Amino acid sequence: METAITNVIHGLEKWLRKDQVTMNETVLEEHSTDESYHTPSSPAVVVFPENAEEVSEIVRLADKYEIAVVPYGLGTSLEGHIIPYEHGITIDFSLMNSILEIREKDFLVKVQPGVTRSQLNKELKKYGLFFPVDPGADATLGGMAATNASGTMSVRYGIMRDQVRDLEVVLVDGKTIHTGNLAEKSSSGYHLNGIFVGSEGTLGCFTELTLKVYGIPEHQIAARASFNMVDDAVEAVTAILQAGVPIARMELLDEPSMVQANQYSETGYKEVPTLFLEFHGNEAGLTQDVSFAEDILNDFGCLEVTFEAETAARNKLWEARHHVLYAYTHGYPGRKLMITDVCLPISELAGAIQDARKTLRALSLQGGIVGHVGDGNYHIFLMIDLNNPEEVQNANQLNEHIVEYALNRGGTCTGEHGVGIGKQKYQKQEHGEALHLMEKIKSTLDPRDLFNPNKIVKQNVSAE
Repeated sequence: METAITNVIHGLEKWLRKDQVTMNETVLEEHSTDESYHTPSSPAVVVFPENAEEVSEIVRLADKYEIAVVPYGLGTSLEGHIIPYEHGITIDFSLMNSILEIREKDFLVKVQPGVTRSQLNKELKKYGLFFPVDPGADATLGGMAATNASGTMSVRYGIMRDQVRDLEVVLVDGKTIHTGNLAEKSSSGYHLNGIFVGSEGTLGCFTELTLKVYGIPEHQIAARASFNMVDDAVEAVTAILQAGVPIARMELLDEPSMVQANQYSETGYKEVPTLFLEFHGNEAGLTQDVSFAEDILNDFGCLEVTFEAETAARNKLWEARHHVLYAYTHGYPGRKLMITDVCLPISELAGAIQDARKTLRALSLQGGIVGHVGDGNYHIFLMIDLNNPEEVQNANQLNEHIVEYALNRGGTCTGEHGVGIGKQKYQKQEHGEALHLMEKIKSTLDPRDLFNPNKIVKQNVSAE
């Protein structure tokens, strides 16, 4: 292993500049973990390519010497996706952060994988366009495609897989392929976009993405609706969706989460179960949609609903929602955040959240529930003491319980965070015989398990 790594490093230094190849201990440590609770592990070397040709050469060297390769965006993943347990090469895409082309008439944009969501939207705004997938963290678009991210606007605009028109991918032998084209639709060939989006770096390295973008809505109105009971809030969500109200965002925060949000964002919102809503459309249509939604909310015991049409007020509301994760981490110093992530059919969501709250209390764990309830996805934010074995065991028990609940009702073990290593143990139960097909795809494209090994599906290498 050490000889192979040495040979790879010598090869990299011939191909790349010195500042693009580092074994600096601080840099290695920075690339040893993501934002999850999983055990850190440092790579042997971190490289910073600037273009697809350099990525291809890095991969060729790794293939030649059988060294593991782990793609890295900003390290915001939550299930250990980018932790290099095989101590190989981490490819950091931060220097590949150019917006290559904006085709405003086609509502398409071409970007390198290191471009962040906020960076793209800042540029798109000049064209009256925006990119809707917002997982909360200002993640890279390459990383978002790798985990099939979604976020608050998926109820209207869809998830990451729905936005990807084409990917440029470097395969394990260093060859480059494209998975799609620029057309709005195609019936030609297998759906390679669907295979590579969500593959978490296990099938190849993304070096370019062509993404669908949207016109900025003429009008946007946000709302904050307070309830006595979480169940009432979730039932109101179901009723709004059934009524066909074209809503853009539907987010739930329970009482503990509202407490943390108020403390961190310095807001004064009611500390009760709360729906954060947003409506997009034209002025005349929105007036009717908002009125209809308000009637439905009141039918389910809404205590009060506050509407915000001004940009500053809307931004303040959504900043409070987006910062809940960081609110929890700041609110519980000395503890580590563990986030659950399951998704169920909408009809099963109220029961799932009720069961999760009951189990959370029974296990005496500290945390709260938030969710993209418009598409059946919810999270428990657990603040755990990693030095307390009983607490860690209870947290794992809670996670397993809610996953079992979701899977038994036609749901999934992860709605948006991905599998990594944290959700790997549920893959057989969720996918059954289809998991063997996934393993065959992996072994065909990466027979020696060099791309992000032992993530999603297991081959021959143990993670820890």
